[in-house]
Amino acid sequence: MLENRRAAVLGSPIAHSLSPVLHRAAYRELGLSGWTYDRFEVDEAGLPDFFKHLGEDGGPAWAGFSVTMPLKRAVIPLLDEITDTAASVEAVNTVVFADDGRRLGDNTDIPGMLAALHERGVGRVERAAVLGAGATASSALAALSRICDGEVTAYVRSEARAAEMRQWGERLGVAVRTADWNDAAEALGAPLVIATTPAGTADALAASVPDRPGALFDVLYEPWPTPLAAAWAARGGPVVGGLDLLVHQAVLQVEQMTGLAPAPLAAMREAGHAALRAR
Repeated sequence: MLENRRAAVLGSPIAHSLSPVLHRAAYRELGLSGWTYDRFEVDEAGLPDFFKHLGEDGGPAWAGFSVTMPLKRAVIPLLDEITDTAASVEAVNTVVFADDGRRLGDNTDIPGMLAALHERGVGRVERAAVLGAGATASSALAALSRICDGEVTAYVRSEARAAEMRQWGERLGVAVRTADWNDAAEALGAPLVIATTPAGTADALAASVPDRPGALFDVLYEPWPTPLAAAWAARGGPVVGGLDLLVHQAVLQVEQMTGLAPAPLAAMREAGHAALRAR
């Protein structure tokens, strides 16, 4: 039995986060009865002070944190080391406290995306399309850098966003072509489409899903399925959803924080589904 530890998710807003549900389910399956996982509402301005006072309450030692928006970049200066994966997108979603007290940062979103795709039978593709250009889109490009042999087309709403995506492509070694959002229906013919837009943004594209679609990765998980995902599945194309990503990245977090592997993927996924059904 590992000694009692605590972990938490940090971000703002944080009340909606499923991370406590997933991590607590893992602790139950792993027999870590003395481990706790909570959530803390922390914004960028308050993050340094939060870290400064860690451990002052005399509770169990910290195992680590899950880090969500808007803190994925803001947390980096507070860490002792970050992985190459996190550095590649300038974003940390996982902080682990080493035995010597060092704070180590990683990004499990990128390998989580790849694991979620692999689970649905999606391996290498000759080209891909990305809908949107936010923080998740850069992680999508990082994942595609490992499985896409050809060009990635990013559909965006402004030239500023287009320039950002081209810059990320250069940094990550991905051939990125940008296109206007008004032409986003063209994206649906790609062998792999990754939708990273907010809820509702891509709904109108559901009417343009081809008869024999490739694979769709829609990073949303609530409400689910999205109209695009439902139309895609109705035409027989493989669909990866936001809960798949959330669970796979959390699996990697649990393994890093506890040192126990494999983490209980099935139990964590079922806990996530149950929590969403209860909302």
